[in-house]
Amino acid sequence: MTSAGDRPVAPAPGRLASGFANAVVALRWWVVAFWLLATTLSVLVLPALSEVKRGDNLRGLLPVDAPAVATEIRSVQTFGFPLLGRTVLVQRDPDGLSVYDQARTVANAVGVNTGRYQKMGPLLGALPITNTGGLFPASSERDTTALTYFFARPGIGFATQAQAARRYADRYFDARDDVVGVTGPVPARAQQGKLIGAALPLVELATLTAIVLIVGVNFRSIVAPVLTVATTAIAYVLTLRLSGYVSTLFNVPSPSELEPVVVALLLGVVTDYVVFFCAALRRQLMLGADRLDAARDATAQFAPIIGIAGLAVAAGTGAMLVAESTFFKALGPALMFTVLIALAVAITLVPALMALLGRLVFWPTQPPRHVAEPQPASPEPSGSPGRTSAVSRVAGSRRNASLVVAACVAILALAAVPLVRLDLGVSFVGSLPGDASVARSAAAAQSGFAPGILSPTVVLVEGDALGRQLGALSRLNRELESLDGVAGVLGPGDQPLGLELGILLAESGDAARYLVVLDDKPLGAAAINTVDQLKQQLPMLLRTSGLSEARAGLAGDTATATYIVELTEQDILRITVAAVLANLLMLVLFLRALVAPLFLLAATVLSVAATLGLTTWLFELVEPGAGLTFYVPFAAAVLLLAFGSDYNIFGVGHVWEEARRRPLADAIAIAVPQTTRAIMVAGLALATSFGLLAMVPLASFRQLAFAMCVGILIDVFIVRSLLMPALLTVLGPISAWPSKRLRVAPETPAATSPAPAPG
Repeated sequence: MTSAGDRPVAPAPGRLASGFANAVVALRWWVVAFWLLATTLSVLVLPALSEVKRGDNLRGLLPVDAPAVATEIRSVQTFGFPLLGRTVLVQRDPDGLSVYDQARTVANAVGVNTGRYQKMGPLLGALPITNTGGLFPASSERDTTALTYFFARPGIGFATQAQAARRYADRYFDARDDVVGVTGPVPARAQQGKLIGAALPLVELATLTAIVLIVGVNFRSIVAPVLTVATTAIAYVLTLRLSGYVSTLFNVPSPSELEPVVVALLLGVVTDYVVFFCAALRRQLMLGADRLDAARDATAQFAPIIGIAGLAVAAGTGAMLVAESTFFKALGPALMFTVLIALAVAITLVPALMALLGRLVFWPTQPPRHVAEPQPASPEPSGSPGRTSAVSRVAGSRRNASLVVAACVAILALAAVPLVRLDLGVSFVGSLPGDASVARSAAAAQSGFAPGILSPTVVLVEGDALGRQLGALSRLNRELESLDGVAGVLGPGDQPLGLELGILLAESGDAARYLVVLDDKPLGAAAINTVDQLKQQLPMLLRTSGLSEARAGLAGDTATATYIVELTEQDILRITVAAVLANLLMLVLFLRALVAPLFLLAATVLSVAATLGLTTWLFELVEPGAGLTFYVPFAAAVLLLAFGSDYNIFGVGHVWEEARRRPLADAIAIAVPQTTRAIMVAGLALATSFGLLAMVPLASFRQLAFAMCVGILIDVFIVRSLLMPALLTVLGPISAWPSKRLRVAPETPAATSPAPAPG
């Protein structure tokens, strides 16, 4: 759309884009009123995401028929009570616990089990274990540490269980009992939720502050950041309220990790779209358009691009729906839902506000009026001395472009090498900061016993007449102890029969169970690898022990974590293929080409691999054996693929527009610098939004923050600024195949200017 006769003419947008822009600008007051009313009603009527039921246990991540869960259920049904307690009270004195101290620990546990102690809340039983004389398997010290494992009613929340254990400690122990605290997977998960809740307001404030500074400095404006914050606030409230409503409606658990990721995604995406809209508005005002025409032109030119880019991000995150893992099935729709709401708000509210504010968006500075669009020199021969920028030098010479492609690919491939050593974990205690009470208590327990004492693995053996095969059961005990990564085993065959019966050996004689304590921190990558090896070797161990007719299964948190990692690894191919196809489809539809989308997407995939390689390398140095939290590399990969397509659409779309009127090399030299500034600002805002997730003091958030921040910066400063223009130069007009739009550069009138571009 054009207005002033002396204003340079840009290519006319499509009829649909023009109609949308006209409608939004004409209804600007109604659009603003609609979103304000929708936000107000959502606050008054709908629950917030933080208020809905939390899915903070492993059952929220797993199908109910997971082998480890099924084995644990059979163990409880056969023996009448569990052998695993996920809440542990720790007592420790490095100089030694007295006999009386240890006796009180046992007596208090008996009081719980016999019902003598009243008002125990959800706690049904207690199992005391001490390292007296170093007799308990995997005891690394003597008489220094006592543990009390608690068993709670099914379905009780993590925080409730942890509070009940602390009340028990306060009521029945005093200072002389050397109580360190309460730990275990359940209290760890509860403390994770508290840390996330406490850090979230600070993350939001820091992210908003950073976005205000980035947008304000870029546009030299006070109003543009306010417009960004206002748009973000409306999208944020609507997302959290509607997500809470959907979670309640479909009874979907909401993991505590979800809300910070939603916040980072929402703030980053909305800021991206505001930056591009405002950059387009500024350019239109500089070309001499009045307030309404500038808003209409900017909207007509960029709403289709932003719409396709937003759909690309939504489709990329929605690719997680193909996963078998219930965690990814929940995460994918949540992220897709977030992007779609952000897109709907940004693509309507921002143009309406631009139409209302006009030049005030850039107050106190003002875009100069009636500045002629800079005209490029008539297409010069490739490699002309007139080209001085780095992009011009690349675009002007296929040789230079080939060198840039080779250098970028080599650097990214080298960075991706550590990815071959990727290990995954599902750590609860290990993800906490070292000064957290649960982590300190865990360290005390592990010092007295072994690293895996808080989450032992149960081996359940079932078969006829096992009670008459004590020799074979004893041999199996020794076989288990001999495995690498196993610190000790408590099982039947080596203990007095009176102690074994009903605890380790079923009274029916048809089942036995072993408590396997690992030599690595539970639920970490090293522990998961040990349990995986144990699972694979169990049939052979049964045969060599003389129990070839018996069957065995594993239970416990590390066995459950092993299943989660297996599901995640099986989902790699499905998620990757779905995400790549979704992003490829969006690129093909927008660019109406096949060759360029394939190569550009390959470049994005390589940058994602480099990012995950660097992330693997760094955190293996920081905490050897822990591995990356199982969902981090795949969530980061899907998001980075989607954002890569997002920036491909912005960047290559403008190259395509320029290439309608001039040779491709000149189009690259003109369009890439025009879009680079806006893409860099948007990328910096997005990287900051995700990078500040590191303020949540959990290992998984530090990993995700690093991966997303580094991945976005690699995409913006290497792929988008160097590799993309170099690839297009090397490919030449064939990049538009099967379209022939780049084969012949149509002549254009002298007055025609390049299509306005963000930046």
